[in-house]
Amino acid sequence: MTARVLTVNGGSSSIKFALYAAEATPRRLLSGAVERIGLPDAALTVALAGVKKNERQPVEAPNHRQAMREVIRKLEELAVPPSGGSTSAGLGASSSKPAEAGTTSAVAASVGTISAIGHRIVHGGPRYSESCLVDSALTDELKRLYPLDPAHLPGEVALIEACLAEFPDVPQVACFDTAFHRDLPDCARLLPVPRKFAAEGVRRYGFHGLSFTFLIEELKRLAPGEAAGRAILAHLGAGASLAAVRNGGCIDTTMAFTPTAGLVMGTRSGDLDPGFLTYLMRVHQMNADQIDELVNRRSGLIGLSETSPDMRDLLKGEASDPRAGDAVAIFCYQAKKWIGALAAALGGLDTLVFSGGIGENSPIVRERICAGLDFLGIRIAPDRNDQNAAVISATDGRATVRVIRTDEESVIVGEVLRLVRPQ
Repeated sequence: MTARVLTVNGGSSSIKFALYAAEATPRRLLSGAVERIGLPDAALTVALAGVKKNERQPVEAPNHRQAMREVIRKLEELAVPPSGGSTSAGLGASSSKPAEAGTTSAVAASVGTISAIGHRIVHGGPRYSESCLVDSALTDELKRLYPLDPAHLPGEVALIEACLAEFPDVPQVACFDTAFHRDLPDCARLLPVPRKFAAEGVRRYGFHGLSFTFLIEELKRLAPGEAAGRAILAHLGAGASLAAVRNGGCIDTTMAFTPTAGLVMGTRSGDLDPGFLTYLMRVHQMNADQIDELVNRRSGLIGLSETSPDMRDLLKGEASDPRAGDAVAIFCYQAKKWIGALAAALGGLDTLVFSGGIGENSPIVRERICAGLDFLGIRIAPDRNDQNAAVISATDGRATVRVIRTDEESVIVGEVLRLVRPQ
């Protein structure tokens, strides 16, 4: 039986996962997510390859470790064929009869066939700048780095430990979002604080690296000339950042020492005047944990709108609620401003790529971001944009504007297969 690779993409309150057949070209067999971890209405969703209807069920997921147990339990459930079914099909095996919604016979197999597991890790700190096998030294270092990313790292380590408990003999690979940005030039990498902090690892790291890796590789496939030129990659979702890429290499990015920096996001503030933080400490007597809660979970779009961090909700409500309108306008304005700044760093612009949940699915946000950027050669074709076409730029625009659906899981499985030979 072909080896299986499980990918685990942990967010601050969610897990995305996928199972692949480790063939010459990895084939996705199923994908899913656990959402709203830590809340009473947590739910697990699974989509089987070739099955149109997704399966969704409530689960008990008070933390990431328990959520991962629910994922594993679901994989075990899928391993058992329905009454009267055959166990010979195997996960992803072909069947003469198309799979129906809710049917697992076409994907029945032993979860024990998982041969390797790959994890997205948001922050690698100064020590880890490329994917590597998980060992105790790695998990110890990630725990030491918790203060750099308290929103993601504790949960990601919990996922590693949960997988280790269930699959003690299965190799695990850590894939770092920071790796894409490891060769930033000094002018972008160094932060303007005393040098002693740089010696401690305080620097611009950059994030969303797995997404950016996929986007630049996809751009190489679609348009090699554009990939070798000056590109800005915009990953716009609940977390949002942009990267300036020249000849396939990153030269600057909006996020910095932590994923809080840069563009305003769903619940994160993005860049702030440091004086505001000292104001909170002096006037409101807020401590580090309270400030972290404020800037990472109660700011951004939710803070501006006071209603929702979800761009879809804000667009629906902007006509009747000025707060929602402000949130949308500030998001688009800041994205526009960052595109201009990164284009200046590149010395011009050949290609702009939109990705992430907002970038891939919101024509109106793309339109508002690109409005007024004619001086960079950016002109949107309204009909193409409304259709979410692959290329949405007008024919007379100097810069090509693309929409590319990102796929971090495919990057993770590629890194796993590069480092491990699953049996």
